[in-house]
Amino acid sequence: MKFCVVGAGAWGTAFALHLDRGARAVALVPRRPEQAALISSTRENGEYLPGVVLPGSIRVTSDLAEGLCGADVVLLACPAQTLRITSKHMGQALGKGPGPRLVVSLAKGLELGSHMRPSQVVSEELPGVVVGALSGPTNAAEVARGLPAAMVLATKGDAAAAYDVQASVSGPTLRIYTTDDLAGVEFGGSLKNVYAIAAGCCEGLGLGDNAKAALLTRAVAEMVKVGGALGARPETFYGLSGFGDLVATCHGSWSRNREFGHRIGEGKSIPELLAGRRTVVEGYETTRSFAGLCADRGIDAPILGQTNAILFKGRRPGDAISALMMRELKRETVSAFAQA
Repeated sequence: MKFCVVGAGAWGTAFALHLDRGARAVALVPRRPEQAALISSTRENGEYLPGVVLPGSIRVTSDLAEGLCGADVVLLACPAQTLRITSKHMGQALGKGPGPRLVVSLAKGLELGSHMRPSQVVSEELPGVVVGALSGPTNAAEVARGLPAAMVLATKGDAAAAYDVQASVSGPTLRIYTTDDLAGVEFGGSLKNVYAIAAGCCEGLGLGDNAKAALLTRAVAEMVKVGGALGARPETFYGLSGFGDLVATCHGSWSRNREFGHRIGEGKSIPELLAGRRTVVEGYETTRSFAGLCADRGIDAPILGQTNAILFKGRRPGDAISALMMRELKRETVSAFAQA
């Protein structure tokens, strides 16, 4: 299979490296021509993934039509809030020619305003194209180095395409599972960034391991509740795109969302933390979008609500923790799902 990775941040670059390592034909399409030129000349993405050499077999181009030409699978490695314009440009580049067999979103977030999931945004801009999502606990630098990881590919409408991509992408360093719960995979990948900010706040406040463990346990329960109310299957949130990604993002030293929350907990100003960033903190806008969606649907999500209050309503992190601790007392109920 031939692949095209649209977006050359750390994750897009790392995935291109993984595909090349498996002897797959891959084109990497940075958003900015100057970035494409620099990567082509230095064979390194010094801006987002410094120190990692890109083999000459990875074709780098800023011409989207050129990158898409002949691609069986397109991986959209761009932030959730730029996914619509990227998809629109992709539609223009494809024109009336044959489209790819599958377009896979790597984004983790909801679109502001519409509250749409990444696959819904792509489908709206590229009608008739089979769309999927690939998610799981994967740090770009580790994937680029070829360290073992696992992800889940969610699709609807073409099980054969999903199987072929699963077989083509899987290898000694990356194992791909499949599911048809597209909503669950995307909601899990989005919500974990919200809870990673909350976990970072706990760290910044110096609340200790007990508090963080309790927060993450209740975060899983909240993911199941919110996702189930929005039409996803509860068991999906106990898998790679839910619990797995939550653990990695809330504990990884590389996690932008956890680090962002940590600095907020230490008392840093949110506008200052956001100013001049080169990389996107996906959980920031995702928190606002999910808060709006839950309000519209009447879904009670206390951790999400308090995180939203910290980020957008000026609530102090310590006060948010107190509000969570002093809520009405309840029984713990846990749904068990087992899958090999």
